[in-house]
Amino acid sequence: FLVMSYAQLTGPEREGAPVNMAELISNIKGCVYSERVAVNTPANIAKTKRAIKKALELQKAGKGLGFVEVLSPCPTGWSMKPVQALDFLEESMIPIYPLGVFKDEEVNA
Repeated sequence: FLVMSYAQLTGPEREGAPVNMAELISNIKGCVYSERVAVNTPANIAKTKRAIKKALELQKAGKGLGFVEVLSPCPTGWSMKPVQALDFLEESMIPIYPLGVFKDEEVNA
């Protein structure tokens, strides 16, 4: 289970090529689950909880790597008000880092 922060990578003052980790990790042999989620709405927070639980359960069962990439606003690091940070995540980050399941071997089994 891997935790990463995009606050340093994708803030409004940053530049550089995006790295779509969920897609990259989904291609690694041994990865059984890869999903990108966000914590910007109540519905997405619920999806995030389910994704993290599933990834941890798959790994605990010894089935392979479970990877969850979480897009989270960082108003302090981005020097924004909280609502502005949520808008930035929705309007600028999600188009570059689309939400969804990129690999789920339990579904494909």
